[in-house]
Amino acid sequence: MTTLPSPLVTTEWLAAHRDAPGLAVLDASYHLPAAARDAAAEFAAGHIPAARFLDLASLFDAASPVPYAVPTPAQLAARLAGLGIAPGDAIVLYDDSAIRTAARAWFVLTASGWTEVAILDGGFGKWRAEGRPLESGAPEIAPAAPASLSAARAVRSKAEMLANLSSRAEQVLDARGADRVYGTGLDPVHAMPNGRIPGALNLPYTALFHPDGTWKAPEDLRRLFMEAGIDLDRPVTTTCGSGVTASVLLFALHLLGKEDTALYDGSWSEWGADPATPKAQGAEA
Repeated sequence: MTTLPSPLVTTEWLAAHRDAPGLAVLDASYHLPAAARDAAAEFAAGHIPAARFLDLASLFDAASPVPYAVPTPAQLAARLAGLGIAPGDAIVLYDDSAIRTAARAWFVLTASGWTEVAILDGGFGKWRAEGRPLESGAPEIAPAAPASLSAARAVRSKAEMLANLSSRAEQVLDARGADRVYGTGLDPVHAMPNGRIPGALNLPYTALFHPDGTWKAPEDLRRLFMEAGIDLDRPVTTTCGSGVTASVLLFALHLLGKEDTALYDGSWSEWGADPATPKAQGAEA
């Protein structure tokens, strides 16, 4: 079986180990509708050899009132088994998405109890830019036995977020761009007014990466969180538009060794749509 060297692996490491027994490589690409991209078609046209397509866009609990809810343990176990991933396998995730969706897949997996999970630093863009081999078509997959997974931990509900407004037990950090968090116009992604949960701080997820898509060094990540007003000695709950880019912040905090973190899965698509929830708009006083 393969043991991952860290939560973030390099293209060099993956090139040397992609055929190792017990290692699964998953394309976790998922695009916003405005991008007008078909992740499945792009995977079929070219992907890392032996990779499998996670179809993250469909991996959610449709029975939940939360718009893009974390999947149930049974849903996740069935998806992984159908992709031939056996219990105990190590998983390396990558994407080719502007919203860094491998981090969402990482959160779903690790929060549900899958222990050996890493993200490919620089994603598919770096792999491709380095001229590494590609494969097209759909891989042949033999289904595996489903794993026993748990209900996702560290997921906050709207009720818990409302209670936190009074207790302030957890710092809330929004991953969206400042124009959406502090603006007063219409949110271009979710077609509702811009704004934020009262008291939420802001660190746009895009600030965590170098221009080539690789993650910034831990000392730079630490500085960015501190400049955003986050006390790294206190719990942090992240939010965004629909729980995707908030996962990017969670992965960065994980790289810093911080585990007292959580995801508000409903994020602004749930909070902003509820006329009863308090909202803050405009610049901070």
